[in-house]
Amino acid sequence: MFGIVRPCQHVLCKGLYADWMGHLCGLCLALRDEHGHLSRLVTNYDGLLVSVLTEAQSPTSASRRRAGPCALRGFKGADVVESEGVRLAASVSLLLAAGKVSDHVADGDGVYARRPVAVGATRLAGRWSSAGTAMAGTLGFDPTPLTAAAGRQTLLERAPAQAPPGSSAAPGLRELTGPTEDAVAAAFAHTAVLAGKPHNREALEAAGRGFGKLAHLIDAVEDLADDRASGAYNPLAATGTGLDEARRHCDAAHAELRAAVDELDLPRPGLTRALLVRETGSAVSRAFATAATHGTGHPPGYAPGDPGAPPGGRPPKRDPGGLLSLACAALTCCTCGLYRPAWDEDREGSFCERFDCSGYDCCGNCCSCCPGEDGCCCDGCSCGCD
Repeated sequence: MFGIVRPCQHVLCKGLYADWMGHLCGLCLALRDEHGHLSRLVTNYDGLLVSVLTEAQSPTSASRRRAGPCALRGFKGADVVESEGVRLAASVSLLLAAGKVSDHVADGDGVYARRPVAVGATRLAGRWSSAGTAMAGTLGFDPTPLTAAAGRQTLLERAPAQAPPGSSAAPGLRELTGPTEDAVAAAFAHTAVLAGKPHNREALEAAGRGFGKLAHLIDAVEDLADDRASGAYNPLAATGTGLDEARRHCDAAHAELRAAVDELDLPRPGLTRALLVRETGSAVSRAFATAATHGTGHPPGYAPGDPGAPPGGRPPKRDPGGLLSLACAALTCCTCGLYRPAWDEDREGSFCERFDCSGYDCCGNCCSCCPGEDGCCCDGCSCGCD
């Protein structure tokens, strides 16, 4: 639901984090206002990137409106983004959620294998798809790549059912990530239309393909152990792709994404670079650290310098499972991912502590802890830190 980009206030400058929350709350409220409270369940961090990209291409900040107190903000009000970029993010989030639910129903995953649940989920997915398509139409966005992605993905996954991995009849990893790449590329490219920067379109499509590939591969890496145990489809297992090769694919996609972001004409690049460059790199490291845990039977980090190693070699807290895990997952969902249990926070905590990001409140400190290509994620003080 929340995606691979999961920034926290420990790895973003004060100004950038405030901007991020403005986009997040703006998306949540746009979904509520136009499609009802239930639609807020589709709030998606990755879909939110189109709102961030739209504002980044504009010389001035997107318009804000004052929102009332919210429990997620400590019952405080906030200035939230209100723009066409947010509405595009809402449309994308609805369509992505509809495709995800439809995919679960088609695969018969977990409770979706029960007919009453499948029927209800199918109706909900249809409602979200219709709402997202209608909203896309008001923005001049053709949602076909997004609405067709789930169907194309299903056909690709079923193609190798009778063919051994690696045979000519079985789709390769590049083909399997194609629908996701096309969907994200279309959404990213339309931000150039909304922002009036048509010359950015080609680079945005390239960035979307890189991000889409990363999202698909990271999801496959994170689910690999569980999919093997349950016998569920996984693109890495289906194509005989090992973790080392998958990591090379991820690193290549991240390099393509970074190169595409560098080509963009962005008057306000701070948040975009922080999310699309640094946070995606962190997501890759996090995914493979988790995969290493499953593969070796113990957490990574017992040897100094291991990716994702907790400070001092301290093992991260483990998910206890059972009712406690379920309750924490529900609370995480209800707070749009702002609350995270201790066993999840440790993964981010190790990243934050490695760069000593605690306690900073200005771009000077941010530049020392958030290295970018030029040594600073802030691009001077464009992030708005005070």
